Amino acid sequence: MLDLREFLTFTRSAVDEALDRILPSANLSPTKLHEAIHWSLFAGGKRIRPALVIATGRTFGAVDEKLLRTAAAIELIHTYSLVHDDLPSMDDDDLRRGRETCHKKFGEATAILAGDVMQTLAFKTIADDDSLDSDLRARLISLIADAAGTPNGMVSGQQLDLSAEGRAISIDELENIHCQKTGALIVASATSGAIIGEATDDELASVEEFARALGLLFQVTDDLLDVTQPTDALGKTAGKDRAAEKATYPSLCGIEQTKRLADELARTANYSLAGIDRDTTVLRGLVDMVATRTR
Repeated sequence: MLDLREFLTFTRSAVDEALDRILPSANLSPTKLHEAIHWSLFAGGKRIRPALVIATGRTFGAVDEKLLRTAAAIELIHTYSLVHDDLPSMDDDDLRRGRETCHKKFGEATAILAGDVMQTLAFKTIADDDSLDSDLRARLISLIADAAGTPNGMVSGQQLDLSAEGRAISIDELENIHCQKTGALIVASATSGAIIGEATDDELASVEEFARALGLLFQVTDDLLDVTQPTDALGKTAGKDRAAEKATYPSLCGIEQTKRLADELARTANYSLAGIDRDTTVLRGLVDMVATRTR
């Protein structure tokens, strides 16, 4: 029987060890910059995206050795995006993962540079992965770059989110923002694992459908938590979306309708896995975890 907690504990430990090997030492000059990178990466994040890489890769028979550097690379991309999102020029937040944001502790300029390093190091991490052949490395770099950038990736989603502050938008517009800002990297995480595991085209299509639903579910539950949980429980500032006049599912649909949408997305994600004739127990467990999370 699946012990999801044990799997996530393993993932967090293994990815942290991989990151520790990849990163410059915090004692290396310029120490302030390297300390800021370590501060941001080892702040106790949930490591959902790396877990998806490993869970999906294992589903298709990939060994952990071939998955860990890609999982670490995606965590580098994710953490850089959080550091930049928290900046005063964007979401202007003081708390992330239960402690001071990078710019509050190290200054705005250093936070920007720390994000820059993490982004570039992510692609170097995959480029240098000798456990994968060169064609596969190039394919993964292209996939993750698309998910992180523009025109339909994480950076585009952040710009759309900023542009939507303080104005009325439709549900379709909100879904588009979330599918880019949050969903694109989640889809890339799951797809990366499947590609490393040599999934067929049909299996990849099912994985992408699963991950799209999971990515939107993650954001829908995030919107719910922002209005239903206190700061201490979240590890980040509660009520920030409302204060910034951001469009969210609760603000557009109400809390109860948002909860129903979350249930529907969880069903869609699980249904998508039915097209994969493999053991998808861990992936289903991740759906349940995201649907019921409290932080």
